[in-house]
Amino acid sequence: MSNQSVQTVTTSADKAKLAVAITALFAGLIGFYLLAGQTTLIRASVLIGGLLVAGGAAWTSALGQSFVGPSRKEAMQITGVVFGFVFVMALFLWGTDKLLEVVLYDLILGWR
Repeated sequence: MSNQSVQTVTTSADKAKLAVAITALFAGLIGFYLLAGQTTLIRASVLIGGLLVAGGAAWTSALGQSFVGPSRKEAMQITGVVFGFVFVMALFLWGTDKLLEVVLYDLILGWR
């Protein structure tokens, strides 16, 4: 077997872009809350502006490009995990609902 290590190379420009993206994201969020006395339009504009700048800066980095563009195999795997989780959660909630129904109506109230 081969023990070759895979090393991801991230340039300092990509790191700077991600730093700008994180800073813009936090600036938009902080600006939204600091402008509590202003109109909703101004507050929302600051928040959306911060999100757009953060998204644009992240999109231009190599890490942002790889995050946004998963392969077909990765997308199918993620979709399968989501469907599996939703199915398990639906069964859990259905079971919890039925258990509470039996406890409440049959044991406590005696309506059935």
